[in-house]
Amino acid sequence: MTALIRDAARPFTGGALTALLSPATRLLGLGEPTHGVEAFPELRNELFRHLVEHEGYRSIAMESDCLDALVADAYVTDGIGTLDDALARGFSHGFGSSPANRELLRWMRAYNEQRTPDERLRFYGIDGPLEMTGAASPRTPLTALHDYLAPHIDLAWSRETLDASLGPDERWSDPGTLMDPTRSIGRTPEARELRQIADDLGVLVAAHAPHLTAATSPDDFWRAELHARTATGLLRYHAGLADTAPTRIGALLGLRDLMMADNLDAVVRREAPRGPTLAFAHNGHLQRDKSQMRFAGLPLQWWSAGAIIGTRLGDRYSFAATAFGTRGSDVPHPDTLEGVLSSLPHSRAVVDPDQLTAALDRELNPRVPADHTYAALDPTTTDRTDAIVFVKEI
Repeated sequence: MTALIRDAARPFTGGALTALLSPATRLLGLGEPTHGVEAFPELRNELFRHLVEHEGYRSIAMESDCLDALVADAYVTDGIGTLDDALARGFSHGFGSSPANRELLRWMRAYNEQRTPDERLRFYGIDGPLEMTGAASPRTPLTALHDYLAPHIDLAWSRETLDASLGPDERWSDPGTLMDPTRSIGRTPEARELRQIADDLGVLVAAHAPHLTAATSPDDFWRAELHARTATGLLRYHAGLADTAPTRIGALLGLRDLMMADNLDAVVRREAPRGPTLAFAHNGHLQRDKSQMRFAGLPLQWWSAGAIIGTRLGDRYSFAATAFGTRGSDVPHPDTLEGVLSSLPHSRAVVDPDQLTAALDRELNPRVPADHTYAALDPTTTDRTDAIVFVKEI
C-alpha cells in the first residue's frame, strides 16, 4: 500500500467524517452494506451522538415503516409507552430486535428527558408499510386521514364507504401476490376508487393547510401529510403488484425508493428550523447511483432514494457509504476496493474518496462476496460518494 492511500484515510470519528462533507449538508445518508450486522448500527449510534452533541443534528431517519416509527418517536420524544413496546411496535423488518436499536432509543429518550420540546430529538421511519413478501392494506393511513379531515371539512366519503371498498385486510397483504400478479387486488374497481379517494383527500389536506394547521397543530398536520403520502404510495404499489409486465419487480423496487425519497424530503422540510438529519439505510437506498440486483435470473435497475433526494437537495445531501473487509472466511481479493482498504492500519477508517481515487495506480474489480446479502461497493462510483467508512473485520 502506498503512502498516498494511507493519507486518504483517518481513524473513524464523527469529526473525521463530517470534515469531508459539504457545509450546506441538511441530510446525511449513512449507508450500511448489509442488514443484521451490529457493527454498522453501533457505528451509526456513535456517529449520531457526535452529530447531536457537536453538529446540531436533532433527528434520525431509518429504513423502517414510516407509520410504525410514530410509536418509537412518541416514546423518545414524550416518554409514551415503554422501551420494549417501542421496539416491538416502532420498527418493521424485524429491526426492533437489534441491540443497537434498543440502545439508540434508550439514549434518545434519556437525552430528551431534560429538554424542551423544540430541543428534543426525533425519530423517523422512511420506508413504506412494505415487507419483502408484500405490502400492507392501505386501511390505516386512509382511515387516519379521513378521521383527521372529517371534523373540519365536509367530506364526500364516509368511513363506511372506505370500509366497503377496502374489504378484508388479508386480500391486500397476501404474500403470494409478489410472485403471482393475478392474486393482487391492486387494479380492481375498488382499488381504483380508493386511489381516487386517497388523491382527493391528499389534495384537501394541501388546499386547506392554513385552516387545518391552525385548527389542529403543526404536528397533527404533518402526520396528516404523512398518512396522505403513505396511502397514495401504498395504493400505487399495490397497482404495481397487479401488473403483469416483465418489468414489474424493477418497477416495484423503484416505487419503494420513491416513497423513501418523498419521506426524506418531508423530514428535511420539517426539521429545517431545528437542524440537519441523519438517515440510516442500506447503501443501495442512499447511494446517488441507480440500484441494481438480479431477481429470478433477471437484471433489475431502478433509481435509488439517494439519487432522487440528491437531485432535489443538491449539495444539501451528503452520502457516506460503509463497507467491510474480512467476515470469517470471506476475505476480499487484493484487487478489490475492500481488499485495498483492508491494508489500512485502522480497524475502522474514514476514507476520502477523491484522495483514494487519485492515489490508486490500477483499476479495481468489484468484490464478489461469499455472503449474497452483502452489496459490495462499486469502485467506479466512489466519485459520487462523499465519504467511505470502512470496518476492517466483522
